[in-house]
Amino acid sequence: MYNEKDIIAQWNADMYDLNETDTDDVELALMLMGAMPKKVLEIACGSGRFLVPVAKAGHDVTGLDFDAYMLEKITHKITTEKIKWHKADVIYDDWGAGFDVVILGANFLFNIVSDMNYEQAQKLMIQKSADALVVGGYIFVDYAYPKYPEKCFHNPNPIVIWEGSDSHGNFGKMTLLDNVYDTENSIARSVRRFDMILADGSTLVQEIPSEKHFIMLEQIHQWLDEAGFVIEQECGDYQGNPISEMTNRAIIWARKIR
Repeated sequence: MYNEKDIIAQWNADMYDLNETDTDDVELALMLMGAMPKKVLEIACGSGRFLVPVAKAGHDVTGLDFDAYMLEKITHKITTEKIKWHKADVIYDDWGAGFDVVILGANFLFNIVSDMNYEQAQKLMIQKSADALVVGGYIFVDYAYPKYPEKCFHNPNPIVIWEGSDSHGNFGKMTLLDNVYDTENSIARSVRRFDMILADGSTLVQEIPSEKHFIMLEQIHQWLDEAGFVIEQECGDYQGNPISEMTNRAIIWARKIR
């Protein structure tokens, strides 16, 4: 997921599957999609947290992700002809076409891993979504959107993201260090540190610098407009409340009109 070593990537996939279990975003997306079966594409589908319940709801779903350890987990969760997934680099690989819904969920636009300029990669995800959709199809964007990013991302204290043992007996901890926010350029910088005690008793440490572009809401609106979308619903949480100082998401449901 973060260009980490294989044994860390495997641990990371297990930790993601154990810790990321919320369903509020999935339930909101399913409500917006409606009961009629749709052809759905999820970008960065991971271990299927979103993909699997959408398939179980009767939609024909395809997931793309470059993390093979994440994708392996989908096999054990569902068996149906309505679901398929592929290992792919969503920046450079083709997504296909003819979809009714494209999902850019789980804060993916702030968690892109690529050698491309971050802001360009974010904009590209909106355009490729449009290219993959039929006219009249929808994009679902779920983006972490604190009203004051400088307060959220500027934190000198270590932040432990995950800690625990994986299915192979490897114990690890993932920590964010040196969190700073460049207000002028809307860039959040940090170091992602992995501390591992492996099943054989050896230790492994890896530090990965991270630099991410925080998209202002007006910029997302502009990219959607340029890609041929019109926003039909926008909210700041999964209960449908408007974006405000009290919310921390930007959830957008937009229709492709051209």
